[in-house]
Amino acid sequence: MTFVSDSKAPGIAIVGATGAVGQTLVELIGTRGLRHRGVRLAASARSAGRRIEVDGRTRTVEDLEGFDFSGTDIAFFSAGTSVSQKYARPAAAQGALVIDNTNAFRMDPDTPLVVPQVNADVLTGRPASGIIANPNCSTIPLVRLLRTVEQRWGIRQVVVSTYQAASGQGEHGIAELREGAELVLHEPGAELPADRFGKPLAFNVVPFIDRLLETGFTMEEQKMLQESRKILGLPHLDVTTTCVRVPVVNSHSEAVWVEATEPVDRAELVARLAELPEVTVHDRDTLGAYPTPLTAGEPDHVHVGRVRVAPHNPRGFWLWLVADNLRIGAALNAVQIAETVLDRGLL
Repeated sequence: MTFVSDSKAPGIAIVGATGAVGQTLVELIGTRGLRHRGVRLAASARSAGRRIEVDGRTRTVEDLEGFDFSGTDIAFFSAGTSVSQKYARPAAAQGALVIDNTNAFRMDPDTPLVVPQVNADVLTGRPASGIIANPNCSTIPLVRLLRTVEQRWGIRQVVVSTYQAASGQGEHGIAELREGAELVLHEPGAELPADRFGKPLAFNVVPFIDRLLETGFTMEEQKMLQESRKILGLPHLDVTTTCVRVPVVNSHSEAVWVEATEPVDRAELVARLAELPEVTVHDRDTLGAYPTPLTAGEPDHVHVGRVRVAPHNPRGFWLWLVADNLRIGAALNAVQIAETVLDRGLL
């Protein structure tokens, strides 16, 4: 982390600092060299008092209740939707630019929903709400690929099946998966924990994430539709999704079917995807090569493989993608938003 005495460098606060995304934020701010004049950490009363090393210094986590944001320039919120709903607007009112990693403000018309590689152009000044929303962990890698497709061939429809890791439910989700797996291996037939995922996740798949809507879709599935439309600026984009939780510790995967408006050439598609920043196309040189959550490699890249144009429909093609949901799907995108804000002098 790049601590400086320059008064023009931002003061930073991380809300939810003890959670999986908060810890990743602490790490990324350091490894990416984000200049700052101080970092404060906040969390619930239960976590207040914990000591975390930041920039070589040990800092004490403060209780979010009563936390003073008046000296904070950028506040990262990663403590859950209800926490953001209660505290984000007051933090913005105290002068902090809030970068929120929850669903609380994503569809608020006064709050930009940003993936810097896709729509950084919407960041032209301080938002009316004082908040910039970070999209859903599965939406971010998807729209980073769809933008170039839409620009070259147009898009008629996108059909997505997600395979989402336990870390999407934070440290508690990871712990529940590990506890369940341990029980299955040592006590076959034992009752498995199911607090975080509705059903036991160990050695199982759960085709249900977030709450059920009247349409029969889940909120997680609706997020991918409405967020993709807002980020890409395509209010009528047809995206339909099935979101599935799988017994993987970290990194989400997606099987994506895209029907374009014009015929797609596979070689050109692969070349265009490979030219995107921080994207690795695994079958660029070896047909059929693919990433997996365990073997993808560089955690700050979107990994793509199994690129296939359908022989019966030259406008349609499949992609398989893998992305670290704690980094690309949350903390890294938030830090890149902050970097964009600072580069443009928008504080």
